[in-house]
Amino acid sequence: MKAKIDKFVLAIIAVVLLAYFVPQWGSSESPIPLDQIGSIGISMIFFFYGLKLSPEQIKTGLKNWKLHLLVQSSTFLIFPLIVLVFYPFMQSAQGKTVWLAFLFLAALPSTVSSSVVMVSIAKGNLPAAIFNASISGLIGIVVTPLWMGLFMQHTAGDFNLGSIYLKLITEILLPVTLGVILQRYWGKFAREYSRYLTLFDKTIILLIIYKSFAESFEEKVFSSVDLLDLLLISIAATALFYVVYFLTGYLADRLGFSQEDRITVQFCGSKKSLVHGTVFSKILFQHMASVGIMLLPLMLFHAIQIFIVSVIAAKLSGR
Repeated sequence: MKAKIDKFVLAIIAVVLLAYFVPQWGSSESPIPLDQIGSIGISMIFFFYGLKLSPEQIKTGLKNWKLHLLVQSSTFLIFPLIVLVFYPFMQSAQGKTVWLAFLFLAALPSTVSSSVVMVSIAKGNLPAAIFNASISGLIGIVVTPLWMGLFMQHTAGDFNLGSIYLKLITEILLPVTLGVILQRYWGKFAREYSRYLTLFDKTIILLIIYKSFAESFEEKVFSSVDLLDLLLISIAATALFYVVYFLTGYLADRLGFSQEDRITVQFCGSKKSLVHGTVFSKILFQHMASVGIMLLPLMLFHAIQIFIVSVIAAKLSGR
């Protein structure tokens, strides 16, 4: 099966190019209120996320606790610990910024839609994939800021965990909770129009990416990042993916998982959510000029993980 280039990846590239050539729409002086639109959009994304979060699926999923524990440990412990190993080697200011961007990538939740789709194609344990991808986003609301707070409080004086959690609660947790409460009434609507809701999600993410990169280009944040640096970041992102992918596969084998469970562990435990990453970046790094650099490894990782897992899933589907 021939691997296709993901259209969303192409859209991200187009938006970054737009931010480079037309940054004024995303500047602080712009008459277009992108910050307010982004904040409202974020709340809507997570409200719809709550509508699609079936309590029945969560109850059913809790039974396979070993699989869930391995996936969430990979997502929130193994990933960050691998990145932490390289912290002592970062000497320059630019090196530390790129490392912090990789820590942000490593501390994020697993992606929801693509994990479930790829597990389905590869004939893995689909209910477990739905459970883990869904619960991961909720855990990330608490865990991701904690990981970043360990290092950003020393490098950014305005990084206040209290105010960050307040924004996370009001913009993310409350809309998710409201969505879950209303799931019994509007859940059918969310499932029927899931395709359009996904399009809405991606539109808001592209808007946030545009805003982040427009500000970074205006501040000339990328002036120190050349083609070689971009190549090295891409290689590091690829290596990070493969290390986690094979490590989770090894641990699944040691625990005696079935092939279906192994596929779910590897696919869900090695992926990171661009949706959560762009949303969290707007809250965690709201006063930083280098938001573009903080998102750069994540966007490269997103493209890499989709390409590699698509190829693997296609091969597994024929078994």
